[in-house]
Amino acid sequence: MNKLLLGAFIFAALLLQACSAKKNGNLKSGGDYTKFVKPLVGTLGEGNTYPGAQVPFGMVQLSPDTEKWEWGAASGYEYSDSTIYGFSMTHLHGTGIPDLGDILFMPTIGKLYINEGKKDLSEPGYLSSFSHENEVAEANYYSVLLDDYQIKAELTASNRAGLMRFTFPKSDSAHIVLDLSHVLRHKVIWSNVRVEDDNTITGMHQVKGWAKERYVYFAAKFSRPFDATRIFSNKKEEKYDSYKTYRFRSSVESAGSDIQFVADYRTKEAEQIMVKVGISAVSTANAMKNLDTEIPHWDFEKIKSEGKALWKNELAKFEVEGSKAQKETFYTAVYHSFMAPNTYFDVDRSYRGFDQNIHKAEGFDNYTVFSLWDTYRATHPLFCLTQADRNANMINSMLEHYKQSPDKLLPIWSFWNNETWCMIGYHAVPVIVDAYFKGVKGVDWDLAYQACVHSATHPEYDATKEYEKLGYVPYDIENESVSKTLEYAYDDYCIARMAKAMGKTEDAQRFSKRARAYKNLFDSNIGWMRPKDSEGNWMPDFDPHFFKHLGAFTEGTTWQYTWTVPHDVQGLINCYGGNQEFTQKLDAVFANKEGKDYIGVDDIHGRIGDYWHGNEPSHHISHLYSYAGQAWKTQELTRKIIATQYGNTPGSLCGNDDCGQMSAWYIFNAMGFYPVCPGSDQYIITSPALPYVKMYMSNGNAIEVIAKNFSEKNIYIRSVKINGIDWNKAWFSYSDIVDGGKIEFVLGDVMNKGFASSKSACPPSFSDGIEEK
Repeated sequence: MNKLLLGAFIFAALLLQACSAKKNGNLKSGGDYTKFVKPLVGTLGEGNTYPGAQVPFGMVQLSPDTEKWEWGAASGYEYSDSTIYGFSMTHLHGTGIPDLGDILFMPTIGKLYINEGKKDLSEPGYLSSFSHENEVAEANYYSVLLDDYQIKAELTASNRAGLMRFTFPKSDSAHIVLDLSHVLRHKVIWSNVRVEDDNTITGMHQVKGWAKERYVYFAAKFSRPFDATRIFSNKKEEKYDSYKTYRFRSSVESAGSDIQFVADYRTKEAEQIMVKVGISAVSTANAMKNLDTEIPHWDFEKIKSEGKALWKNELAKFEVEGSKAQKETFYTAVYHSFMAPNTYFDVDRSYRGFDQNIHKAEGFDNYTVFSLWDTYRATHPLFCLTQADRNANMINSMLEHYKQSPDKLLPIWSFWNNETWCMIGYHAVPVIVDAYFKGVKGVDWDLAYQACVHSATHPEYDATKEYEKLGYVPYDIENESVSKTLEYAYDDYCIARMAKAMGKTEDAQRFSKRARAYKNLFDSNIGWMRPKDSEGNWMPDFDPHFFKHLGAFTEGTTWQYTWTVPHDVQGLINCYGGNQEFTQKLDAVFANKEGKDYIGVDDIHGRIGDYWHGNEPSHHISHLYSYAGQAWKTQELTRKIIATQYGNTPGSLCGNDDCGQMSAWYIFNAMGFYPVCPGSDQYIITSPALPYVKMYMSNGNAIEVIAKNFSEKNIYIRSVKINGIDWNKAWFSYSDIVDGGKIEFVLGDVMNKGFASSKSACPPSFSDGIEEK
């Protein structure tokens, strides 16, 4: 391609990206809020975030790896570590299981090591010590000084490619190591590398891990021609001597399960060598296309600033007033919410599908990394408001998964053309239904409805057959039986609502019946959800505090899971006998002291009694008081959670960010409302945690949230107005804000028990007659 054509192509691509950004948010503020982004937030402890370079929803996440085995550092980076293995091209944001960490590069000097070494320094390797004093993490930029080599490493990225700039000291033995055997926790089963010319290499590796069959192809160009190159297999340098091996072997190509490539240099003091890398799931040719299209030059600052501009555009969907720390917490949460799902198609629109064939993303942009058990709760509802076009593309990606899946199922927890079968439910359903009712365009809704029904009724998926027959999942047939029953019932409510809207009366009745299944596991004698066997008998000797991995509950106990009835809170209140009994039980959750039986859930933090904010099943519980006329307790608790579980430091995420769910929870609650039941049109009102927020929606309208008398102690709502109308309800609907407007709070330090306390002021539920007829 000649330079003129290449320039035109790049201009067109940037124009298209700018147009897409405009469609996904009507920008008015124009402020540069990237200065408030702190990528190191969540890197210490359970947050499992990474600090490296990435554009919004980018395919490349170029970041340092300090850990590859521990589950507590599933993103590859842990702030408490003092050594770095190198810099790899892909990472998962905030997940609880490690994977990715593909295509790792590491610059070194002196003695060559092609093994990584051990972080406790008991075994030497190419890893290096580092200090946070010499580390910088910003939106689309990361740098660190590698102390052992005195090499400064800088990272930035485009959508499908990354650019590294290494500043070397003077050395006669400088190296850049590529380790194709490196991935996070899992196993490379095959790889290859090929030297294409004096500054270009290509290759791939195939990984068996959480995703069972994953292919990553790369093309890498070096800004300076190699002085020499070496290839190692099984930690031995490949020697090419046809006299001894009795056959010719190429000296510029090798394949195996343990392959390293080394570029050798003699460097001057402060000499900079850059490496730019494109990746693809399709081929090395496509990786090269991605690279040449997105980074056709060696201007590091240009790529850095272009990526920063994309983040500026996304962050400007919100205007916030407050302290510097509050702004850093808020804009970092927005940043984290807009990191995943990730682009998963090449510049020629091809991608590897779930059938392992190569497809074209025709008429939509393909995305991957769907942590749906987490993100259906707040992340995708946030996308409905601020990323409508992108959310439509994500749903279309899920529908492609459905069509390519041998079981014809929507994704459960999928990434890089693999279904992991991790977690429970069929939570693509509420994502689809929520978007349907919020008028998201560009989706084949008939196909989407078909996919929802098929996913909910597949006879071999996690006891759905027994669930429909018995009205619950029996614990003697299926593990996590109570959690699955409750989550199926909620998903079925969403299908029932969509069926009714589409005129599918029989389906609406069928799924409405299934939506009541939670009642079959409520034991009124003890006031908890309780497992039943296939004969209808309660589990004997049931201890509500007992936790067992793959027991009756998913990552929790009945103390957390009894409340998983977001679609029918009134029905759950009725099970308890009324508001008083219901709220007394809720009070016990937040007041309870944890006991010895919690040994099995040592990775769940953010505990307030038996409320565990570090894990998603608890995320709506504080809002349930508003359904029972005690909205003041919701206000008190959400402000407490924000004050104690969020912040602007590395350790200020109390649990896995789970592809942005923890962060999206914060964004909604900081604005003073939360979608307890995605798929409905309701938002539950609470006390805002900022004095002012303006959110620009994808439809071109904006919502202003104003909190008068805001302070750390003024946590209770005295009054609310929405668009100038006095508002004494604990909720509002999407129709109240779709055209934009203003939500005005007056706050105080004394609880207002009269606010939204009447039955008519409480949010309506399934048992109130919604979708019943």
